[in-house]
Amino acid sequence: MGFLSNLFGGGDSSASAAPQYTHIKIHPSVDNGIPAGSANFAGGTLKCKCSSNPVVVEVSAQTAHNHVCGCTKCWKPAGAVFSQIAVVGRDNVTVTENADKLAIVDEAAAIQRHACKDCGVHMYGRIENTGHPFHGLDFVHTELSSASGWSAPEFAAFVSSIIESGVAPERMGDIRARLKELGLEPYDCLSPPLMDAIATHVAKTSGALK
Repeated sequence: MGFLSNLFGGGDSSASAAPQYTHIKIHPSVDNGIPAGSANFAGGTLKCKCSSNPVVVEVSAQTAHNHVCGCTKCWKPAGAVFSQIAVVGRDNVTVTENADKLAIVDEAAAIQRHACKDCGVHMYGRIENTGHPFHGLDFVHTELSSASGWSAPEFAAFVSSIIESGVAPERMGDIRARLKELGLEPYDCLSPPLMDAIATHVAKTSGALK
């Protein structure tokens, strides 16, 4: 869990030329710029998209490693090329209303994504395998909250995977350029700190590290 505190910024904060790729849409939460997170933010309420009896999840802590993700497993709003997802300790995630509407999308997946059976929105993803490097963390979509102050998106993960969802390969150059304009460094896996966390877990499990 120590790597949760190793938050890092993406992109160069120095002055640069005017953006050239604003016509490229990534995700509604970042397309118009990335709002800063708040150091004092202590969590909020997530709601699914149902107009009545929505599933409600309380998250009682700030999230970490917020990012946009190109994989085909994460939930994304209609029309978005990427999803947006962050992690938080599982002890800080509680379903407070309409838990009976939740179902696991794929019980065989490493991340068991609990989605609303009516609107399809993923409310949280949980890892039950105690040997997994990220066991103890839940994956949540902070865009489902009306509160401001959540940790800001920092990078783009699994960028190449958007091709698997139907994005034309010839668009990838412009998409990566737009991600960099937004300060979201594009990776075709996870960010270096998260990959380091995985490798550290594997090394400790094997005995290569003490």
